[in-house]
Amino acid sequence: MTRATESAPGERSADVLLADGTAVHLRQIRPEDAPAIVDFHSRMSDRTRYLRYFSPYPRIPERDLHRFVNVDHRDREAFVTVAADGRITSVGRYERLGLDSPEAEVAFVVEDAQQGRGIGSVLLEHLAEAAREHGIARFVAEVLPENGGMLRVFGDTGYQVQRRYADGVVHLSFPIAPTERSREVQESREHLTEARSIARLIAPRGIAIYGASASGHGIGAAMLGNLRDGGYTGAVVPVHPSAERVAGLTAYRKASDAGSPIDLAVIAVPAEHVAEALADAASAGAGGVVIGSSGFAEAGPEGAARQRALIETAHAAGLRVIGPSSFGIANTDPAIRLNATMAPRLPAAGRVGFFAQSGALGVALLAEADRRGLGLSSFVSAGNRADVSGNDLLQYWQDDPGTDVVLLYLETFGNPRKFARLARRMSRVKPVVAVASATRPPGLAGDLPGPDAHAVTALFARSGVIRVDTVQELFDVGMLLAHQPLPAGRRVAVVGNSSALAALAEVACRAAGLVVAEGYPHDLSPMASAHDLADALADAAVDDRVDALVVVFAPVVPGQQLSEEDADFAAALASVALAGEKPTVATLVFGRVPPRVPVYMSVEEAVRALARVVTYAEWLRRPPGTMPALSGVDPAAAETAGTATELLAAYGIPVVPSTLAHSADEAVAAATALGFPVAVKAAGGGLRHRIDLGAVRLALGDEDSLRTAYRELDTTFGPEVLVQTMVPPGVACVVEVVEDPAFGPVVGFGLGGVASELLGDLAWRAAPLTDRAAEALVDEPRAAPLLHGYRGSTPVDRAALIDLLLRVGRLADEHPRVRSLLLNPVLVRPDGFSVLHAAIEVGDPGVRPDTGPRRLR
Repeated sequence: MTRATESAPGERSADVLLADGTAVHLRQIRPEDAPAIVDFHSRMSDRTRYLRYFSPYPRIPERDLHRFVNVDHRDREAFVTVAADGRITSVGRYERLGLDSPEAEVAFVVEDAQQGRGIGSVLLEHLAEAAREHGIARFVAEVLPENGGMLRVFGDTGYQVQRRYADGVVHLSFPIAPTERSREVQESREHLTEARSIARLIAPRGIAIYGASASGHGIGAAMLGNLRDGGYTGAVVPVHPSAERVAGLTAYRKASDAGSPIDLAVIAVPAEHVAEALADAASAGAGGVVIGSSGFAEAGPEGAARQRALIETAHAAGLRVIGPSSFGIANTDPAIRLNATMAPRLPAAGRVGFFAQSGALGVALLAEADRRGLGLSSFVSAGNRADVSGNDLLQYWQDDPGTDVVLLYLETFGNPRKFARLARRMSRVKPVVAVASATRPPGLAGDLPGPDAHAVTALFARSGVIRVDTVQELFDVGMLLAHQPLPAGRRVAVVGNSSALAALAEVACRAAGLVVAEGYPHDLSPMASAHDLADALADAAVDDRVDALVVVFAPVVPGQQLSEEDADFAAALASVALAGEKPTVATLVFGRVPPRVPVYMSVEEAVRALARVVTYAEWLRRPPGTMPALSGVDPAAAETAGTATELLAAYGIPVVPSTLAHSADEAVAAATALGFPVAVKAAGGGLRHRIDLGAVRLALGDEDSLRTAYRELDTTFGPEVLVQTMVPPGVACVVEVVEDPAFGPVVGFGLGGVASELLGDLAWRAAPLTDRAAEALVDEPRAAPLLHGYRGSTPVDRAALIDLLLRVGRLADEHPRVRSLLLNPVLVRPDGFSVLHAAIEVGDPGVRPDTGPRRLR
């Protein structure tokens, strides 16, 4: 097991979201916190002190204070939450019950004004993580029966909490190893808090804007004008150091002077003044800021440092940040009418949520949506994405009643593990379309190649996300999803008045994997009337052999415009497309476009969009599968594993014993220790070593044959050989894990051998694997028939192979420090399998993990 370079451990700290969607900073307690702890204690009510200490405890004795703030961060740990002004607002701590005991007592207390915001559950999550890392397996606590809030915190964790009442106190005890239920609780809280934090920004009661010049020039003035002219229904508060009025509105020196509720601040001042504006917004009670200013991470190391400091300040003040370099945000809800963007005109109100990472493309994206007639519910440009990302918007849009479809323009993935998890969940509720790179950056996971572009597109599809290559396709698919029902299958009726266009449509359908229904194309006469077209479409719409319609229509004479008298072809199309249960796409070679009917410039574009949606509908109809319980899994042992063999053993994956030898004597000694017969082969090749050298793998039953084999291998391949316990033969397979920039860990499976490697015959799925995903992995490679009794051979143990893949998927998901994994070869037989070689690279994860307690960037 190789180990990548690790960063030096630092203080445990995190920015977290509370139940109301506001951010707070959490960190380990420090000795210098003593005065702040005294102040915190003084602000507690008598009741809060009594519930925490079981006595009035009016003041903290010096001896207790010293113990409170001095902890060893192993047997005794304490976390505090800190407000922007440095005040401590809560304390949570655990203390081990005896030397090396697996149990610790846990307790926490929250300032009266902060209670009911979910701080206790956040503290408990972080304390449990810290305790597990130091060998603590169980928490105990004592709570007064009247402390209902604290009892609910423990009861709602998802852990198996045992309660016992004695001596007037409720005694609680529970194991702190993560469970399926505790993960569900944690993810549910994460979803609610992130959604609420975005909701406050998307639907603000009032907005303060910084950087709008009195002259009307600049980005700030443009955003203020768009906000005012767009009819925003809340209060607009320009903040200006000297002007009395800006854009016809009263200006204020501080946002709080306006006396209006401020939920959002729009900041467009020079980078060096952004922190000052942010602090003013926080003092006015804002929940977040949109920063249009540039000069941060995109400007180099100095700007990146400025951006990190800004985010730390914002989270400490309870603020979410959109940007910097954001193009702005919008909400077309008539009750809000928010246009805090640089675009003077927004698309019409609709039911599509749109997230764009790029600020530079913002105007063009909104203009194209408007031109297409694609109505938006809300729009967010993330810019540098220093805080708010596409994952946050997925959390918000999942429950937003005004959004039915989500479009994502993504340049990179901040937390791919989380994106994959959220996308799988979101796509079951609402379709997600994403422009995203299908290419893995070189060197992302050592020298392991990952899925190619085709495989990445398939990974998106298997997660329910419709991946497209261009912005044009993003709108093509978005229009179809926004205005048409999902297809029930792949059978397509092609209807039109142009045999040439119909032929193109037929070819395009077959190329896209669609099936042209029996009896189609239905080629109308070039002289067909609008009534004829309507009849043909109506017949296709009720045809049981048809799942979707592709309509192609051209004027009889090139360039001819349809007459007002009988040019109701568009209306005929709309009457069927908008009334039926089958999706309809059209290519109309004239200028009239029926409202809300997906019309495309070319037949190929129409069919391509339809094919994307058909694939999504098929995914939606398939059962999602389950993640079955696996016996013999010990995550705690995996945390302390020092070798690849130990790590795999912790997940119930045995590796056939082997020893490296560098001389004939060493080879004999290794064979003697392992027990004859042994297999010996040339070693080397590093992490990517496959079974290319299978021809020189020899089965040896005695010392003389081993020495002879060693001399032959040494002469051809060098002195290093691998001596291994002999196992029965089987079909050689490869299992590997790599980090993908869009999905985090992905599991690959294929059959071994040079031919399979050259052909790229590996199937991929995102970790963790469901039972259905593991089954599909086994059957998907082109060489898979070799596993299932090809040409009379005995089928291998498919169930054992599926179990192996499930275990690998779980290991990859639960251990983000595993940057790459290769099992090669895995010999699969009718009675099981043998892993002959395992190579694992561990270190700081190349991407952000999606495990552990809740935390922001």
